[in-house]
Amino acid sequence: MFHAIADPNRRAMLDLLLEKERPVQEIAEHFDFTFQGVSQHLGVLADAGLVRRRKEGRYRYYRASSSALKEVYDWAGRYRRFWTESLERLEAYLDERE
Repeated sequence: MFHAIADPNRRAMLDLLLEKERPVQEIAEHFDFTFQGVSQHLGVLADAGLVRRRKEGRYRYYRASSSALKEVYDWAGRYRRFWTESLERLEAYLDERE
């Protein structure tokens, strides 16, 4: 799952899919690489469980999977305290320097 979101293009695709379900053609319009490249990225996201796909006629539609994204959110949340404390220490250091 984390390998899938490590790529900035796949994160951008997830951002699009958080807004609404989209056909692969519409997703491809937002990127400067081939349709096949977009399909491969979506396949990685689907294999990781981060997106769901459904077929309607000859079109494939993708949407973000809220349950998988919650798992990423929960994992990253464990580190929130670390970043908050680090930023507070940085703020205190900068205040001392003034």
